[in-house]
Amino acid sequence: MAEFPATALLLKPTAVAPGSGVSVISPASFAVPERVERGMERLRSLSYAPRLGQHTQHRGPLFFAGTPAQRLADLHAAFADPDTAIVTCVRGGYGSNYLLDGIDLELIRQHPKPFFAYSDLTGIQLHLLDQLGLPAFHGPMVSADFSLDDGVHLASFQAALAGEPYSLGAAEGLRTLKPGTARGTLYGGCLSMLVSLLGTPWEPHTEGKLLFIEDTGAKPYQIDRMLWQLRQAGKLDGVRGIVFGEMLDCVSPGAPPHLLEEVIVHAFKDVNIPIVIGLRSGHVSRGNVTLTFGVNAELHAAEETQLHLLEPAVTR
Repeated sequence: MAEFPATALLLKPTAVAPGSGVSVISPASFAVPERVERGMERLRSLSYAPRLGQHTQHRGPLFFAGTPAQRLADLHAAFADPDTAIVTCVRGGYGSNYLLDGIDLELIRQHPKPFFAYSDLTGIQLHLLDQLGLPAFHGPMVSADFSLDDGVHLASFQAALAGEPYSLGAAEGLRTLKPGTARGTLYGGCLSMLVSLLGTPWEPHTEGKLLFIEDTGAKPYQIDRMLWQLRQAGKLDGVRGIVFGEMLDCVSPGAPPHLLEEVIVHAFKDVNIPIVIGLRSGHVSRGNVTLTFGVNAELHAAEETQLHLLEPAVTR
């Protein structure tokens, strides 16, 4: 399997070894303190050195972990900190959209680091990727995943940080809905967040990409409606292939168990691209897989379904 040449204009951070510092922040909602501490202890057991941002444990106003100014200050401080090699979040929730117009892109350009997040943080991750070329590390967060005994897919987490190409397949949940092969730049995130950015200055740049889509708790008809909206907005034009996530709890009570898969196949019945489903990255039941958006990847949708990440997201 041939590797792609490095993607042009990617702002790749330096590879990260165990023992490095990790800044833990809350750009959106607050988390249960006990889960935050369990997640930090897991990071320590993996030989990392996590520390909380100044406002990470703030509770409020409302469901936010502090004011937008406080959350933005922690984001900037984490990237600027010379002792921090990884920036990660406690959880998603809601509220990181309020930070988008205040992010100091030049500061982050000068201090590129792996930024681990998903869910509500999709907007920030794609903003940094689209504007700076900073690869997005769509992967485990401290309270949501590291606090659980089986919450993290360590092989992909460690490979992504070390800059080692890796592959994902049936063991990570992948199965084929529409067969085919596609290569392209891996890109995407939480479906409801992608849709929420339409019509804003932070619209996702999905055209021509190998698109990853995931969500949780949305009924099949709601998934269909969001896919319809993406299509009508031109955001599925030229997409080379689609990888759906586990789609945790995306069911309707009393409906057939495969309704969501039928909805997806119907939504793309006139599109000749490979489509797979089941990859456990983002909102998942276990073993959250790290994906690196912005890098070249190859999708094989067949009896043996595989996604190959062909390019490191860090420099070694």
